Amino acid sequence: MPMNDADAHVAAQIRAVLAAAEAGGGVAPIVEAGDPILRQTTRFFDGQVDDAELAQLAEVMRATMLAAPGVGLAGPQVGIGLSMFVAEDPGSLDPETAEVRQRSPMPLRVVLNAEYTPATSENVAFFEGCLSIPGYQAVVARPRSIELTGVDLNGTPIAEVVAGWSARIVAHETDHLDGIMYLDKAEMRSLSTNTSVAKFWNQPSTQQAASELGFTLPSSMLL
Repeated sequence: MPMNDADAHVAAQIRAVLAAAEAGGGVAPIVEAGDPILRQTTRFFDGQVDDAELAQLAEVMRATMLAAPGVGLAGPQVGIGLSMFVAEDPGSLDPETAEVRQRSPMPLRVVLNAEYTPATSENVAFFEGCLSIPGYQAVVARPRSIELTGVDLNGTPIAEVVAGWSARIVAHETDHLDGIMYLDKAEMRSLSTNTSVAKFWNQPSTQQAASELGFTLPSSMLL
């Protein structure tokens, strides 16, 4: 059965990105805020390309993410309207930061057709940024843990609870698949350049930033 026009368009986008990466040393250009594709709902993977091309796309997305550098990258961020993201986090080298933010290493994962729901009513708020909005960060409240569903590259179903900083990364990337960017959920009074974050707000917690910039943190962070 031939693909419909929408799926054929996604397949063409994938092949265009693979060609661009081949010409760019294995790295694809990152789409920045203002491009309409970042505000569109992606299509679930349903065989738009074969397994080899899909695996190649995963490799390109990981290489692009690491070169940026970043810890997550979604399909729309390389110009593809496909429900797919890659994520990989080395964790925090500072023990206090790792404890406060629950930031432990997350091995590489590739998730297709991702969706999530909160696994707890407890929210935590920290600065986060986005490769599609370079140079800025803002504080975003997200669930401390989420329930993630999807499939991996082999088509194996995923249904698991993801917690801590890994949950933040996964939620951020999954939001991209629905046309949502982190600034849509951010405390805009916290919006800061990367330089300002490093200069003023490099503490493990965001309590000082909230006090001095005048925004509210979730009650679970005020204990």
